[in-house]
Amino acid sequence: MDYDSVADELYALRPEEFTAARASAVASARTAGDRELAERIRTLRKPSLAAWVSNLLVRSSPGEVEPLLRLGEGLRQAHQDLDGTQLRELSRRQHALIRALSLQARQLAKEAGHPIGESVQREVENTLHAVLADPEAARAWAGGRLAKPLSAAVGFPAAAEGARAQRPAPAPAPSRPGKKPSEQQKRRLAQARKDAEAAERELRKLQDEAAAAGQEAAEAKQQVEGLQRRVEELTGELERARNEHQQARFADRTARERARTADRRVREAGRKAATAAAQLERLTSPDV
Repeated sequence: MDYDSVADELYALRPEEFTAARASAVASARTAGDRELAERIRTLRKPSLAAWVSNLLVRSSPGEVEPLLRLGEGLRQAHQDLDGTQLRELSRRQHALIRALSLQARQLAKEAGHPIGESVQREVENTLHAVLADPEAARAWAGGRLAKPLSAAVGFPAAAEGARAQRPAPAPAPSRPGKKPSEQQKRRLAQARKDAEAAERELRKLQDEAAAAGQEAAEAKQQVEGLQRRVEELTGELERARNEHQQARFADRTARERARTADRRVREAGRKAATAAAQLERLTSPDV
């Protein structure tokens, strides 16, 4: 039993399972005689819903982690080295990728039994902005143990870049000797562009998947509605059939009762007729 494995296990749980599991882990550490470990585990904070969704995205989609971290590195370097036009292009791709990942996180949360609203989704998006802007935030997110959402308070001002995109770009300043991008900067720029293109491809893929999922959901809804109408029709038919069955049973009992009464009357009439015939025969006999 060690701290990292316990922390990983706890932050992989659903939020409502966290507290009880943490208490159990603390008790196990104390039983093992490791009071220091017990105290470290006790200080682990239960994640908010937005933090849990952010952790879920990291754990459920590990292939998204490294590309986003590389894109963040490239964007931070690009903010220092590139002109406004290039920054605005990278910023546009950045926002598209974050939106796609936040939608993916929302779908994962729904599948895990915790649908989220717009406010929580915005917190997830803010966390992803922080991942791109701040190396420490990136490391915290990639660890999958967030207890609260992150804020993009540190790093390049992506929102300001988006606002400046509405204005004409100023004419580039004349180059001066010694100010040309270094080979390292060029490599970083190339990597940033490569990561941004990969992110855009991933965005298109996610958009296609979302559109397909939406179409499937619409078809499924239509099917459910059709089946519901059929159930209601069959329920009505079943109720009518039950009523008719009850009426038929009542009619059957009534008819059988009438048949028994008629049979009883026939037998009585037969006995009376036989008695009358016998009496008539005695009265008309010559011996009388």
